[in-house]
Amino acid sequence: MTVGRTEKLSSTPRHRPWLGPLWVQVLVGILLGIGVGVVFPHAAVALKPLGDGFIKLIRMTLAPIIFATVVVGIARMGDLKEVGRVGAKALIYFEVVSTLALIIGLIAVDVLQPGKGMNINAAALDATAISSYTTGAQQTGFVSFILGIIPSSVGEPFVNGNILQIILLGVLFGLALAQFRDKALPLVDMLDLLLQGMFGIVKFVMYLAPLAAFGAMAYTVGQYGVASLVQLAQFTAELWIVSILFVIVVLGVNARLCGFSLFALMRYLREEILITAGTASSEAVLAPVMLKLEQLGCEEAIVGMVVPAGYTFNATGTAIYLSMGAIFIAQATNTHLSLREQIVILVVLMLTSKGSAGVAGAGFVTLAATLAAMHTIPVAGLVLLLGVERITNVARAVVNVIGSAVATIVVAKWEGAFDQEKASREGRL
Repeated sequence: MTVGRTEKLSSTPRHRPWLGPLWVQVLVGILLGIGVGVVFPHAAVALKPLGDGFIKLIRMTLAPIIFATVVVGIARMGDLKEVGRVGAKALIYFEVVSTLALIIGLIAVDVLQPGKGMNINAAALDATAISSYTTGAQQTGFVSFILGIIPSSVGEPFVNGNILQIILLGVLFGLALAQFRDKALPLVDMLDLLLQGMFGIVKFVMYLAPLAAFGAMAYTVGQYGVASLVQLAQFTAELWIVSILFVIVVLGVNARLCGFSLFALMRYLREEILITAGTASSEAVLAPVMLKLEQLGCEEAIVGMVVPAGYTFNATGTAIYLSMGAIFIAQATNTHLSLREQIVILVVLMLTSKGSAGVAGAGFVTLAATLAAMHTIPVAGLVLLLGVERITNVARAVVNVIGSAVATIVVAKWEGAFDQEKASREGRL
C-alpha cells in the first residue's frame, strides 16, 4: 500500500469550519430545500441544476480516479495470484449479498402485498411516460452487458464514463505493469500523484455539497409535492422499511462477524450518506467514500478493486427495489404469479441487475428490461412506479453506498489488509 496519499491528506491540520461540520451543512441544506419546495414549489423546481451540476462535477473526476486507483493498486500488489484471489472473494460476496437482497425483497412484497386491491387495467395505462426507460431497457440484456464491458477504443471509457470499462482497462494495464514493476515504478508514482491531485479537486467540489443537497431536495418537493415526503404510498413506505431492515440486520450481521460496528461506519460516512440522500445519487460520493475507506485502514489496492466493482455487482438497494417493484406491478394489475414463476423472475433479476451500471435511472431501466424479458408482468405497469421513482431512488442509493463500504471492509479483513489499530486509534470503528 502506498502511504503517501492517505497519510498526507489525513495528516493535514483540520480547522473547524465556522458553519459547522460538512454533514451538518448538508442536513441544513436538505431541510431548507424541503422548506423552499413547500412554500415556493414553482421556484423550487428551477433549482434542480444545483444538484445536477454537483453530480456532474463529481462524475468529472471518477474516470481518472478509478483508473489510477486500480492500476496503482494492482501494480504495487506484487503477486498476481493475490489480485485474482481478491477479485474472486469480492465477486462471491457481491453475488451472495445481492441475491439475499433480492430474496428479502421478494418475500417482503409477497407478505405485505402493497399492490393488492388496486385492480389496475394494464391495457388502459399510458406507456408513453416510460418510453425513454423501455428504450434503454432494450439494450441492457445480459449478452449486451458482457460485450459492453469491452470498449471499442482505449479512450472510449473515459469519454463515456463507463465504470466497468474503466475497471477492465485499469486491471489489464495494472497487470501489464506488474510484469516489469521496477521499470514501471516512475509511471506508477506519477499515477499516484495524479490521484492526489484528483482527490484535491474532489475536496474542493465537496464544499458545494450543502448547496447541491438544497437544490436537489427543493426540486423533489416542488415537483412531486410535500406528499412525496410525508404521505408516501404504501409501496414506497414498505420499500424504505425493508431497506432499513436489510441494512440493520444483514449488513449489520456481516459487519459484526467481521469485527466492526456498522453504526460506527455509518457515523464515519454520515456526510457521504446525507449527500447521497440529498442528491439521490450514489455516484456523487464514490470518490469521497474511496478516500475515506483508505483513511480508515483499508489497503489502497482493496479499495480500488472492490468499491468501483461494488457499484455494479453489489447494488443491494437496487436489488430490493427490483424484486419488490416487479411483484408490486403484478399485484396491482391482478397478474397471478405461481411460486415457480416468481423463482424464474428472481433468477432473471440476478442476471439483469448486474447490467445497470452507467445507465440513467438504472434501477427503473433494469426493471423494465426484466419485465420485457419475462413477458408475464405488463411492462406498462411501470407507469405506477414513475411518480415515486425519485423517492425510492433515495433509499436504494443510500443502501448501495453503505453496502459497498461494508463489502470493502469485509474483503479487506478477509485479506488481512485492514489496519484495525489505525481505525481504533482514531475512534472510527
